[in-house]
Amino acid sequence: MNARRWTAGLLATVAAVALVGCTSKGQEKACTTSTDGIFECAPDQRSAPPKLAGELLAGGTYDVSQARGQVAVVNFWGSWCPPCRAEADDLEATYQATKGSGVSFLGINVQDSRDKAKAFEEGRVTYPSLFDPSSRLALDLDIPPNTVPATVVLDRDGRIAVVIRRAVTQDELRPIVERVAAEKPASS
Repeated sequence: MNARRWTAGLLATVAAVALVGCTSKGQEKACTTSTDGIFECAPDQRSAPPKLAGELLAGGTYDVSQARGQVAVVNFWGSWCPPCRAEADDLEATYQATKGSGVSFLGINVQDSRDKAKAFEEGRVTYPSLFDPSSRLALDLDIPPNTVPATVVLDRDGRIAVVIRRAVTQDELRPIVERVAAEKPASS
């Protein structure tokens, strides 16, 4: 069992090192990376806000810049993804627990059909999702489709504060979101 844990830790470290080298044109090299697939950037190390806009799964359009002034939690998911199923309740619980403190959530559905994506969301989450069947938005954020699920936490200025390249639980996500929500915006 110890060999299995050591191997898992080594693989997570290799993945995290690769992630930091590839993310946002290498601007996050100064960010801290944990062995469990989470990297976090201090406010003075964060790059410019990413552009995330598109068609909502339920119809209409949305641009994440509309959430400026709020912390935005962006989750990349697919109906075909078992870990996405496992984390959906935790994401919804974190959303419900933090939305009153200026936190918004946005899903981004990748590599899916609209019908399957809508069926997946029904009864699982109440926040909106963008429909990105080509994974263009994911790739723009250096989130390859084979690393779904992935969760990105944007600070109140829209900059990437945290990236989690695996399924999350409420116990680990909520403190991260609350910590970023407690920060003062750089623009103030």
